Amino acid sequence: MAQPLTPQPYLSQNSPIPSNNSAALWHFNSTSRASGSGANTPTGNTYLMPTSPAKHAAVMKEGSKPKISKTTGQKPACLVNASVTYCGNDQIYAFGGFDQFTDEVYNHVLRLNLKTLNWALVDNYGDIPGVRMGHSASLYEGDKLLVYGGENEHREYLSDVVILNLKDHHWTQPDVQGPIPKGRARHAAVVYEDKLFVIGGLTGEANYILDDICYLDLKTWTWSKTWSFVQRFDHSAWIWGGRLWVLGGLGADMERPSEICWLDLKGSPALSGSGRQYSTVGRIPSSRHDPWLHPSRADRIDTYTANSGSVHIRSTRREKPTAPGAISTLKFVSGPHVPLQSSGTHFHVCSSGALLDFITPSSTIRHIECNLSSLELDSLRWQRLVEGPELFQPGHKWHYCTINEDGTKVWLLGSPGDDTTGANQELQLSEVLAVDLKRYGLLGNLDATLSEQNRILASERQTTHAVGGVASGLGFDLATIFDQATETGSMSDFTITANNTEDDDDTISEADSQLRFSTNTTSSQVFVSENSPVSQPIYVHKMILQARWPHFKRLYASKMLEYQTSRLHIPEPYSVVRAFLYYLYTDSIAPHPEFCRDLTDVAGMLVMANLYDMPKLRLLCVNRLSREIDIEHAAVIWERAGRTEEDWLKARAARFCMMNWGRIVRTEGFRSLSRTSLMELCEVVGMEGRVVDGDEMEEGEAGNMLGAPGGRYRRRSHRTSGEAEETEADDEDGMDMN
Repeated sequence: MAQPLTPQPYLSQNSPIPSNNSAALWHFNSTSRASGSGANTPTGNTYLMPTSPAKHAAVMKEGSKPKISKTTGQKPACLVNASVTYCGNDQIYAFGGFDQFTDEVYNHVLRLNLKTLNWALVDNYGDIPGVRMGHSASLYEGDKLLVYGGENEHREYLSDVVILNLKDHHWTQPDVQGPIPKGRARHAAVVYEDKLFVIGGLTGEANYILDDICYLDLKTWTWSKTWSFVQRFDHSAWIWGGRLWVLGGLGADMERPSEICWLDLKGSPALSGSGRQYSTVGRIPSSRHDPWLHPSRADRIDTYTANSGSVHIRSTRREKPTAPGAISTLKFVSGPHVPLQSSGTHFHVCSSGALLDFITPSSTIRHIECNLSSLELDSLRWQRLVEGPELFQPGHKWHYCTINEDGTKVWLLGSPGDDTTGANQELQLSEVLAVDLKRYGLLGNLDATLSEQNRILASERQTTHAVGGVASGLGFDLATIFDQATETGSMSDFTITANNTEDDDDTISEADSQLRFSTNTTSSQVFVSENSPVSQPIYVHKMILQARWPHFKRLYASKMLEYQTSRLHIPEPYSVVRAFLYYLYTDSIAPHPEFCRDLTDVAGMLVMANLYDMPKLRLLCVNRLSREIDIEHAAVIWERAGRTEEDWLKARAARFCMMNWGRIVRTEGFRSLSRTSLMELCEVVGMEGRVVDGDEMEEGEAGNMLGAPGGRYRRRSHRTSGEAEETEADDEDGMDMN
């Protein structure tokens, strides 16, 4: 990539001198050369766009692994089946639960300030609820915590609703109407369109597993009727795209189902409603997975065992109508990225239109075997985002998980030590692991004012630019006049040129640097010959660039005399610059046959987003590159991620290259890398690594291939490129649709 050129600028007499932090247009005469670059610069009234400091690079270099922080203050005791909820303003509230070692059940309210990392016991007033565990706590309207159900110290299952006002910590109990559902614990609850949906759970003296769903209308405080949905407890539930989703937990036979179920809420008047939408995850932590619950204590029948996963469970299926709305189930049979629900402690959160599955260490799984996986809810495809060593440190256990309202940050709460014998009586929620999801290309909930589909990357994933595709909005209307000459009536008033090459060379030969173009002062058209290193002009509008490109806005404000020529050169490949400018018009980097042809253009835009400090574009690029990484573009993605210091994406691309090395080295993307990059990519292989051919590799040797520790590699046979494409589907996660 051509580096920014910094000769002394030629300024007109009336031109202000730009500060170090402002953009400027540099003017070069035909003989000027970049000092030390070994390349001639564009000449004859062509101006180079300088760059902004890459702020994100400094942030990424602070540490590649999420940081563990110690808390202070009144740390919670060994709470099991409490509720832990992020409530905005950097505050986490913990309520209820029982002490693992004393079996005492609480109704304490504790608050963790995420800025000071201090726990404090909150004084609360009003109609204070009784002690409980296995309840749900859901944030509503930003300042209310809705607590439903649970189990008290007498092993009675509750069905009451109590509300904590987070402003004054005053409890109230609304006067509810309608058919009150069965009392329950270890259920899931989620708020959507002013309704509190309650799904499944345990109830009754014999610990029946409920298979029902109902909701409480939060405007009228009226319970709906109860319908049959899915039989689970200790599961997760969340809302996305007008659907209610359920995953995890335990089923009727105490198995850990791999199915994901969803219910269309929009398709039924009995379930749908109007009002503000929420995208939240409701989950009751499973004590069966919780490392605090000692097996000897769980198996005792003469002590309190209501939260023990080993307690005798019976299922019941009362005759009740099926939930009104389309119910679907998808079973994940196998696959290299499908997380095994029966191993480790799982925490589920929803962000960016994907379900994130944190598999954390437990007595049955080490931190190096853990990972963070994501399930794209539009394509229902699993991906491995982060490996355990990149996320977790050894010697820590995590017991609760919560996410902020923006879907950009997750906090895991836990304690140090691998004590599973119950001998350590000092286990507390003493440490916090803060995970920045943006680091892994997750955009979060971009705009809370938009509909569910539009605010979580759905606009990117569901937009098609193919012939016959549906496109709407102001951006797409403006895109119809993008790169149209002024004579066509597009009213374009600015011209941008780029490098007329797809190569990634950092230099341009001296002969080719003698640009062959002329300027028509009346139409501002630039005529470039075929062999010119400068591309044909791209016709744009100053108004769009100024509104959508902060760096250009600063440049526009400099009011330099040379700016009046309305021309600019960006030293990046033509297709990349064109895709970048098209993004400014449409706010989209979705595939387009002309303006964003493939992942090479997206990888190039990642470089430009880094250069010009455009965080949203960077996130869009990282998100798409991580989701769509393929054989042809993996090497290019790896190189561009390294150039922009996107360490996570670089590591992900490197793993992909190692897994598919035989195919990668035969791609144009691999051959386009510089010698230095090729050597660096080859050195990703471990010192003792060796390449094993597909026909020679036995299953037992798979983990040794290319020196990948603990890696699993699928057996591959010799195939032509066409056959390889046809068989790639065989490597996808196995699925069984019901």
